[in-house]
Amino acid sequence: EVQLVESGGALVQAGGSLRLSCAASGVNFDGYAIGWFRQAPGKEREVVSCIKKNGGNTFYTDSVKGRFTVSTDNGENMVYLRMNSLNPDDTAVYYCAATFVGISGSYCPILGHEYRFWGQGTQVTVSS
Repeated sequence: EVQLVESGGALVQAGGSLRLSCAASGVNFDGYAIGWFRQAPGKEREVVSCIKKNGGNTFYTDSVKGRFTVSTDNGENMVYLRMNSLNPDDTAVYYCAATFVGISGSYCPILGHEYRFWGQGTQVTVSS
């Protein structure tokens, strides 16, 4: 059984930083794309970032470019989202998701329905 578990969410002041982690069990991330999504109250879920393992291709939505960094831990089934210069608009439940896209290539899905596995989410709250 594949499980994704997010951690690292917290209450932080505007301008602060957090690092979210996504730990996988029951799956090897080789050949997988791992996406970070978020959903704020009353809003639709949106993609934040994506990284393709075995290729390193990354994607960031415009609102987080230059502030967020996605990375993987070589040899471990971990994916991280480093979030700097947080602002209240970043307040949301953050989810990691994973789907197999192949060992070669650099495809990094940005639509939620393209992902097969999802974590339960971790709350990030940024106070002004």
